[in-house]
Amino acid sequence: MAWALKLPLTDEVIESGLVQDFDASLSGIGQELGAGAYSMSDVLALPIFKQEESNLPPDSDNKILPFQYVLCAATSPAVKLHDETLTYLNQGQSYEIRMLDNRKIGELPEITGKMVKSIIRVVFHDRRLQYTEHQQLEGWRWNRPGDRILDLDIPMSVGIIDPRANPTQLNTVEFLWDPSKRTSVFIQVHCISTEFTMRKHGGEKGVPFRIQIDTFKENEGGEYTEHLHSASCQVKVFKPKGADRKQKTDREKMEKRAPQEKEKYQPSYETTILTECSPWPEVTYVNNSPSPGFNSSHNSFPVAEGNGSPNHQPEPVVQVADVSMFSHCSIHSTNLLPAATPQDAQQWLHRNRFSPFCRLFTNFSGADLLKLTREDVIQICGPADGIRLFNALKGRVVRPRLTIYVCQESQQAREQQLKHENGDASASTFFVYHAIYLEELTAGELTEKIAQLFSISPRQINQIFKQGPTGIHVLVSDEMIQNFQDEVCFILDTMKDDTNDGYHIILK
Repeated sequence: MAWALKLPLTDEVIESGLVQDFDASLSGIGQELGAGAYSMSDVLALPIFKQEESNLPPDSDNKILPFQYVLCAATSPAVKLHDETLTYLNQGQSYEIRMLDNRKIGELPEITGKMVKSIIRVVFHDRRLQYTEHQQLEGWRWNRPGDRILDLDIPMSVGIIDPRANPTQLNTVEFLWDPSKRTSVFIQVHCISTEFTMRKHGGEKGVPFRIQIDTFKENEGGEYTEHLHSASCQVKVFKPKGADRKQKTDREKMEKRAPQEKEKYQPSYETTILTECSPWPEVTYVNNSPSPGFNSSHNSFPVAEGNGSPNHQPEPVVQVADVSMFSHCSIHSTNLLPAATPQDAQQWLHRNRFSPFCRLFTNFSGADLLKLTREDVIQICGPADGIRLFNALKGRVVRPRLTIYVCQESQQAREQQLKHENGDASASTFFVYHAIYLEELTAGELTEKIAQLFSISPRQINQIFKQGPTGIHVLVSDEMIQNFQDEVCFILDTMKDDTNDGYHIILK
């Protein structure tokens, strides 16, 4: 009888163990897919698939995870079980990432006592945005000139050596560190999740980002190209203090749920552990000079080029210098013609500072672009760049703040004298005036425009006077120009300065 009573208990224990093992296997698969979510090769590399290839123990038992990265920010409580964690960050706030040595004794002896290099990136989580990553980042660069997406807070960081921030890779930073010593790096994310959403009516839902860390060891040539470990986590970035409000909102929503509903969600953890993922795509390594803002003890340092997503090859980045050569051209200097070929349309987009959208309009001819409505362009490019592109396509010229007309007095006098000599004084005299357009409404701007009109250097014009009542000469100031009537006419007279080679200009 005793044996008969024990048998059901034994079966129950066995069944319970099998269920736990099965749940654990499912949990592992969910976490791996959530962390990687880039390619099918990642899924096939999971232990459950590798067990089918061999009767050996799963690779997960033998796999070396040499490092662990911990982001010191709380995870959201509104994430379902087996889903990847989500962490909210405030824009521009410094967050600590602890770089932990997770090796067992005797593992990876080749890096003992040596430096490793880690590259931190902020990339898109959604595959839809990964495909247009280059255009998205270039658009952000134009809207936020001089800013970076990701920065290191050097004074707060501990144990990092030779930090670098490549000027052409706004979303990437890198540094060296010694795994045997305490290392904490503080990062700042300056973009917010809603900057990459399509502007629609109503509220905007921010896109999730990924913070990914790839660590490399030195090869025989002294370059840090041999991959050791990669891990990432999912984050959303809000305006300052927005992450705190969002965390509080999620916590209040979970408190209102029924107990059985709460069991379907993860608890909120004080820190975020980055989960293992596929390494960033292999790219060509080149030597780059360090960022001016970071101190460096080395002359050169291998840096990965490109901002491509794991599923496609990165495109060459359009350098700012390539566009600056067109900076002197106004948007309305050359209008796009309907007969323009797709190649001509691409050049026109470059000249008018629409390089981030060149790939979107690769096969568009001039006629195709000109057929787009205002709503079409705004939907494609967003409101700021969309309105600017629409105005450029339609050749809309911004009216200057002030227009004045000028004519040289010497030219007038010569023509008038010629009329008298020919006995034609009664005939109407035709004088040619030149238009000067002013935007800043300053005396300096007027000096430059007059000098440009008569092909002389602005330095040759010492002062500009306006002839007042009884023939007095009043010095032209910024305030006087701001009170000029639009489309006022002046006759210009020049007077040699006795003290130097310059001239005085008199407006009559």
